[in-house]
Amino acid sequence: MSARDAAEGLREALAEVRVDAPTRGNRRLEKLLAAANADDQLKAWWHMQGLNAERLHMSDHSWVHVRIVVNIALRLARLLFRRGVTPVMVADHGMADRDAEVVIAAAAMLHDVGMQAHRTDHEAFSLFLAADKLPQLLSSVYEEPERSVAVAEALHAIIGHRRRGDPFTVEASIVRVADALDMASGRSRVPFEAGHQNIHSLSAYAIEEVKISAGREKAVRVEILMSNSAGIFQVDELLATKLRGSGLEDQIEVIARIDAEHEKRLIEVFEI
Repeated sequence: MSARDAAEGLREALAEVRVDAPTRGNRRLEKLLAAANADDQLKAWWHMQGLNAERLHMSDHSWVHVRIVVNIALRLARLLFRRGVTPVMVADHGMADRDAEVVIAAAAMLHDVGMQAHRTDHEAFSLFLAADKLPQLLSSVYEEPERSVAVAEALHAIIGHRRRGDPFTVEASIVRVADALDMASGRSRVPFEAGHQNIHSLSAYAIEEVKISAGREKAVRVEILMSNSAGIFQVDELLATKLRGSGLEDQIEVIARIDAEHEKRLIEVFEI
């Protein structure tokens, strides 16, 4: 393949990239999504973060992951806000829940862009890139000083999604938990089927479905359906780690179960 053909192929691939989510009449969120979907540089960043994940035999970190996290985060936010959880965009800045949705979506879209540089410390690299990109994406959404406020809150949400991120806003906590909830088997299918079988790919492959709904005693109920008990690692080591210390522990209940009469055999033999 010539360099010209490769470049054209990349452009065609990026032209199909879109991150969409239900906006429910939130005009500012609509403007943010439109700006992101029109930004070829951002699409290239998503491509590169996904490519580096493939090189490292990791689960998907492409624009598909980004889109899933955006949608999960907005779902969590709306369920939480409906039950009276107040985001900082309201509590500290006198704005509205819909402005919190903008911050959450913006952070979710940029939380992994640092993966294009390296997996190690990618959350910190994401901050450097997002600090320049967020004002561009929000230029048609807010005037100053509201724009800088939204950027600052989104930056905190980005760094807060790392393992010891210590988020101290509702918006950051939502992004942190949403990232961990992208755990269904499709995310690990490529590394698993390529033979890169470890506890991460095995556990993710065992997750059949993640359902998010309104809870009874708590604001959010998360049901995780597994085909194999290996999925417990995904739930306990990854999701529980992100949920603990998020400030949302009392608002989200998680139920994981094996929804099958017999466990699905994932591998014949595991050798070291």
